[in-house]
Amino acid sequence: MTLERGRARLDELWRRGCDFLGVRYAIMGGAMTWVSERNLVSAISNAGGFGVIACGSMGPELLDREIEATRALTDKPFGVNLITLHPQLDDLIDICRARNVGHVVLAGGVPGGKAIEAVKAYGARLVCFAPALVLAKKLVRSGVDALVIEGSEAGGHIGPVSTAVLAQEILPHITDVPVFVAGGIGRGEAIAMYLEMGASGVQLGTRFVCATESIAHASFKKAFIRAHARDAMPSVQLDRRFPVIPVRALANAATEQFLETQRSVVARFQSGELDQQAAQLEIEHFWAGALRRAVVDGDVENGSLMAGQSVGMVTAEQPTAAIIAELVEQASSALSGR
Repeated sequence: MTLERGRARLDELWRRGCDFLGVRYAIMGGAMTWVSERNLVSAISNAGGFGVIACGSMGPELLDREIEATRALTDKPFGVNLITLHPQLDDLIDICRARNVGHVVLAGGVPGGKAIEAVKAYGARLVCFAPALVLAKKLVRSGVDALVIEGSEAGGHIGPVSTAVLAQEILPHITDVPVFVAGGIGRGEAIAMYLEMGASGVQLGTRFVCATESIAHASFKKAFIRAHARDAMPSVQLDRRFPVIPVRALANAATEQFLETQRSVVARFQSGELDQQAAQLEIEHFWAGALRRAVVDGDVENGSLMAGQSVGMVTAEQPTAAIIAELVEQASSALSGR
C-alpha cells in the first residue's frame, strides 16, 4: 500500500506536465543529435514518456521524412526540437505545421518573435529553454507554453549554472506555465525532488543513450557504460580572445587534441600567420562532424562523446520501457513515505 500511495502522489505531482504533453509520464526525452531519431523517440513515447526528434542540422525534406517515419512507429504524442539559429528555421516550422506536430521545442538560443508566432499560429504548443529567471519571465510574456530549465550537469552545449540552483531560482516564481527540469537527472528520486519543488516534469537525455532502441554505435554505448560522472567534462577555452562554447562530453583523445589545436592556433595568430577571424574559424571547425563520428561510426577516440554527468548512472544497455519503469518506481518509492 505504501508504494501505491507513492504512485498516487507521483501522478498528482506531475499531472500538469502529463496533461500538457498528453502522456502517462511527464518524462521528456532530451533531443540528442544523431541519437534522438525515429527509433528512440518512438520507444520513449510508446513507453509512456514523450520522445523528441532532434532536428539538428536536418533540412526540411529530411525532417519531413523523420516525422513520417516516427509516426509509423508510434501513435503516441512526440515533439520536434528545432535549433533557433538554423538557416531554414521558417521552412522547418512549416514542415511541423504540415505534419501537424503538436509540440515544438525551440533550442540553441533565444527564439525570435517571428518563430514564436509561426509555431503558435498553427496551434502547436511551444516549449523553450530558460537559462535564467529574467529570461523565463520574458519567454512566458511572449507566449511560450512551457519551459525547460537545464543545468550545467547536462551533456552537449551547457550554460554556467547548475540544475539545483536554476530550480531554486526559477520554480518558485514561474507558475503560469509548466516547467520541466533537466540536467544531471539519472534516478527517480531526483525526479520526485524536483516535482516537489514545483516542476511539472523532467527531461532526460544521457539516461536514454544506452537504450536498446537507441541506434548509437555499440562502442559509443560502451564508453557511456564504462564512464563515471567525473569523466563528463566541459570543453576548455585556452584564450579569452578565442571563445569556446562549453560542451560537456567524455574526455578522450580528441579532447587533448582540441587543446593542442587551440595552442597551435593562438601561436600562429600571435606570429601573424592567421588573423583573428581565421583563427576563430579554425578552432570552431575542429569539432565539425565529430559527434557523428562517435555516435554513428563508433570512433570514440576522435569523435565527440557528448554526455551529461548522470552518465555514471548508466550501467547497462536496457530497453527504453525498462528505463522509464525503473525511474517511475524509484520516484514512487521516494514519495511513498512523504
